[in-house]
Amino acid sequence: MSSSKIPLEVESLLGKKTLIVGEVGSGKTLLTARIVEELALRNYASEITVIDMAPPKIGKIGGLLKEYLSEEALKAIRYLKPEKIYAPRTTGKTPEEILSKAKANAEALKPLLKEYSKNLTKILVINDLTIYLHQGPLEDIVECINKAETFIANAYYGEKLADDKGTEISTREKRLLEELIKFMDKIIVL
Repeated sequence: MSSSKIPLEVESLLGKKTLIVGEVGSGKTLLTARIVEELALRNYASEITVIDMAPPKIGKIGGLLKEYLSEEALKAIRYLKPEKIYAPRTTGKTPEEILSKAKANAEALKPLLKEYSKNLTKILVINDLTIYLHQGPLEDIVECINKAETFIANAYYGEKLADDKGTEISTREKRLLEELIKFMDKIIVL
């Protein structure tokens, strides 16, 4: 399903926990950006924190949320991203390299989750949430979900990136994502 065919009823997302899931290239980031843009247009921009966990785009994989946002919206929201994020399964050549990159991602993202917890906004948006689930503790995400009045995130949920060279990060990612689904009011599957 194309994200452009999903009606944007952003008001119905306020006060709820929403997770957008799908395969690589399904439009998760694009839909998330459209929601952020719409919320910004409706004067919620100052209440939005975006934590961008995505690696740079590699083909159809990944991509920063800011690449899909207008300059106006980007300037109006609080946008947090680490200096460097890796696509472990795509760029790691050995199991050790994949795990090392996944661990580096978790270490780079954890301070951003803490930053949100210390300086709350009503709306928290996370792009590419599953990057953190490769090695990061689920509790960090749950704490942020519980503190946000409105939570909107997108997450990879598919098979195209299943090959993790025996590291089990794909299994962990899927298991923890299924745990997170229990905290959601709404799941959008693309």
